[in-house]
Amino acid sequence: MATASTPPRPLPGRRRSWLFAPGDSERKIAKAIAGPADIVLLDLEDSVAPERKAAARQLVAAELGARAVEARARLWVRINPLATPDCLADLVAVIPERPGGVLLPKAEGAADITRLHHYLSALEAASGLAAGSTAIAALVTETAAAMFRTGEYAGNYPGRERLVALTWGAEDLSAALGARQQRGDDGEYAHTYEMARSLCLIGAAAAGVPAIETVQPEFRDTQALERRARAVRAAGFAGMLAIHPAQVEPINAAFTPSPEELAHARAVVEAFAAQPGAGVVALDGAMLDRPHLMLARRLLAEAGEE
Repeated sequence: MATASTPPRPLPGRRRSWLFAPGDSERKIAKAIAGPADIVLLDLEDSVAPERKAAARQLVAAELGARAVEARARLWVRINPLATPDCLADLVAVIPERPGGVLLPKAEGAADITRLHHYLSALEAASGLAAGSTAIAALVTETAAAMFRTGEYAGNYPGRERLVALTWGAEDLSAALGARQQRGDDGEYAHTYEMARSLCLIGAAAAGVPAIETVQPEFRDTQALERRARAVRAAGFAGMLAIHPAQVEPINAAFTPSPEELAHARAVVEAFAAQPGAGVVALDGAMLDRPHLMLARRLLAEAGEE
């Protein structure tokens, strides 16, 4: 059980791009794995028709089992929601093959993480895997109830140590609300969906885990994708979901710190190091305080320099 002092474990490696691949398509899975996505999400939920789910979970398990253990760290599985019978069937099929983690759709708070944690613990024990070896990322805004519970992920509950990222979604939320339109003529999300994005970001920050931006369905418009990716990165997001391999490179580029950003971050750290105990330092004509130092260190950590 997590204790009040148990922080969520850091997500290993880069987590800029999270690419979905339909779990019932061997060709698309192979293409996704061969590409540059930081994390490949083998999808057993939305991209697989109900009558194909049994075949999909068998294919995903086989694809995982065919690869070296160390290569599976970036291979995750989006399982079906906890409320469906497909969820347990998914876990029974894939956990023995040691995916890097599972993405839980339609999460509705800490109780869902705990329930999934218990399932994973039993299956890890039955498969001879290390306890807690399967990470969890959660889609936290896909139902109306979920919107009220994004703050729960920061609490003290069994399974919290497995949680490594939060992300959000607009499509399922709009269906739950009966909304016919998510975005305006300018392409920007309506207020309800901007609120969902903000709740995900704030909930992730409170829980101490990365926030991951939702998908952009217009996969051919890579310029718009990169603009959006840069905007959400500036807002605090650490990565973005992708639905097509063509989206991966723009996402990776947008979430990779530039040489100029890294140089400035190093200068900030050096300025504070030169004045131990100072609350404020001057750099390039600007006064910087401790929050600037925290941001600089975070940027350098993302680049693997701290």
